Amino acid sequence: MIARIIIPLILVIVLPDLYIDVHYFRKQYHISRRLRLLWWIPCISMVIYTCALASIQDFAPTDLTWLNTYLFLLGMFVGPKAIFTLTSFLGWIVRKHITHTHRNWGHYIGIALGICAFATYVYGLTAGFSTIKVKHVNLYFRNLPQSFNGYRIVHVSDLHLGTFDGWRKSILKAEMDSIVKQHPNLICFTGDLQNMRPQEIEKMQNILHKPMQGTVSVLGNHDYTEYIKEDPRVEFQQEKRLIAAERNLLGWKLLCNQHIKIASSHKEYIYICGTENDGRPPFPNHSDYDKAIRGIPKDAFVIMLQHDPSAWRRSILPKTTAQLTLSGHTHGGQMQFFGWRPTSIRQTEDHGLYEQNGRYLYVTAGLGGLVPFRLNMPNEITVITLHTKK
Repeated sequence: MIARIIIPLILVIVLPDLYIDVHYFRKQYHISRRLRLLWWIPCISMVIYTCALASIQDFAPTDLTWLNTYLFLLGMFVGPKAIFTLTSFLGWIVRKHITHTHRNWGHYIGIALGICAFATYVYGLTAGFSTIKVKHVNLYFRNLPQSFNGYRIVHVSDLHLGTFDGWRKSILKAEMDSIVKQHPNLICFTGDLQNMRPQEIEKMQNILHKPMQGTVSVLGNHDYTEYIKEDPRVEFQQEKRLIAAERNLLGWKLLCNQHIKIASSHKEYIYICGTENDGRPPFPNHSDYDKAIRGIPKDAFVIMLQHDPSAWRRSILPKTTAQLTLSGHTHGGQMQFFGWRPTSIRQTEDHGLYEQNGRYLYVTAGLGGLVPFRLNMPNEITVITLHTKK
């Protein structure tokens, strides 16, 4: 994770301290060399920390405390300092080449913005990541069997259980309580149960087992061994361990390019179809739609579970007749500014409800994330109620 962006990270860490040292400590305040050396110690420590994390072969360290501590330091100190530096530098350019005044207003704006960034990051790590929102969506279909009119599905995704270790375990418990309160006919989970290792699931099984027993699920990109570097035999055993944890410890119906049939009391049926992750590079594609839909009648009502929403236009619409697709993966960017989300740059369908010719895709913001931060994009439980269109 860190290795992929190590050069930009080091620049963001070092350049603000260099600017402050040269522009303020040397020229403006004439700080002694000994005190300036003390100023550089945290910066050098962060560079060493960055290089140490980048040297790890896996996507992230097994003990996420190291990563979370790094992200905490990055967001609390490096980020605000970088914002201050940028605005101060721009203010210096304006003062020197446009206004020709003695006062650099970018200095004061930078202090204000830095404080706001600091407060925003604290909020995102605490209250932002703790907030749970229940969304209700009503969908109408012509070919939905009448006996399924009013059928309630709770759609959840992206738990990333390893993130809830420690004090955040109370957030996970609150999420499970919220799911139970919805009294659904069916719970669907669309992948990324773990961060990297199935031990995360085994550790949290007592919290998940009763609230989500009988959940129909699929695998997400984090549920494979893409993020750990081990002997292939060890990786294979890790994937088997995850599948066993979902099916045996949690009592879930994990669909790996498979489908199940759900019957009503009137002997009418709907089909829940689940494909393995169908992602664009660098995410894995293990999907097999022909296998997943084999045996489903052409006029049947089908709900498709697929972790990656990019598969909806690329694969699901042309290859299946699924009327409703449920996905996760994007986390809604974990932040939103005036309706704009970072994930919308790469993915058109990145959060919420989408429709094409009477066929729907719903992308949930999920209930967790590898990075424990959310801003104006709370953890989401979606209650989808199916209706028969008359």
